[in-house]
Amino acid sequence: MNINIICVGKLKENYLKEAVSEYTKRLSRFTNINIIELPDQKIPEKSNSKIEEKILEKEGDMILSKIKEDSYVIAMCIEGTLISSENLAQTMDTLAQTKNNISFIIGGSLGLSDKIKKRADIKISFGRITLPHQLMRVILCEQIYRAFKINANETYHK
Repeated sequence: MNINIICVGKLKENYLKEAVSEYTKRLSRFTNINIIELPDQKIPEKSNSKIEEKILEKEGDMILSKIKEDSYVIAMCIEGTLISSENLAQTMDTLAQTKNNISFIIGGSLGLSDKIKKRADIKISFGRITLPHQLMRVILCEQIYRAFKINANETYHK
C-alpha cells in the first residue's frame, strides 16, 4: 500500500520537519509514504469571503491534480467524523485489502474546498479543536504510524 499525504503549505519550523522526518522513517518499514507539499495561497490583509472562496478553489484544484485516480481519499477536516486511533487502524487495515493508494488531505489555513470534500471517500477529524496545518501534518504522521503499530500488535500504542 502507498500512502500519500497531500498538504497545503510548507513546514517552516525545524522541529516540525524533524518530527515528520522521524515518523516517515519509522513508517518506511510498513508502507511507502509520500508527502506532497503544495504552495499555500497568500490571504490578503483585507480579505473577504469571496476572496477566501477563490483561494480555497485554487488550493482545491492543486490538491485534485495530485490525487491519483485510483486513490482512496481521506480528507482531514474539523467537521469530519471523530475517529480514534483504533478506528483509524481498523480503517487502514480494511483499506489495505482492497486499495493500493490512500491519500490523506490536509488543507491550508482556510481549510478544504467543497470540491475536495466531495471528492473525499471519507472525512475524518482527530478532534473539534483547530490546529495549525503544519502541526496537523505531524499529528497525522504519528497517527498513521500508531495505526500500523496497532495492526502489527506491537507495543507502541499503549
